[in-house]
Amino acid sequence: MNVVPFSAVEKNTLLCVKGVGPKVVERLEQMGFSSLRQLADADARDILAQGAALSGSSCWKNSPQAKAAVEAAISAALTAVDGKATNK
Repeated sequence: MNVVPFSAVEKNTLLCVKGVGPKVVERLEQMGFSSLRQLADADARDILAQGAALSGSSCWKNSPQAKAAVEAAISAALTAVDGKATNK
């Protein structure tokens, strides 16, 4: 699978979010996310389910920390793209 990464600026935006580290960004990229616009349009539950399937572990789906990190990443993406933050 060919993974297209976030731009350096967008990756930095995500890495500034509490709970979002390089591994979370890497997983998002493995899921096909390559822009904050894509992430802003995403649903946290879908990302958590994909993360669990990709990692082979239910921790992505069941962890409050993973849920908070993904929701915060989506919120940051919404703010960066639309200038507003809302949770889906």
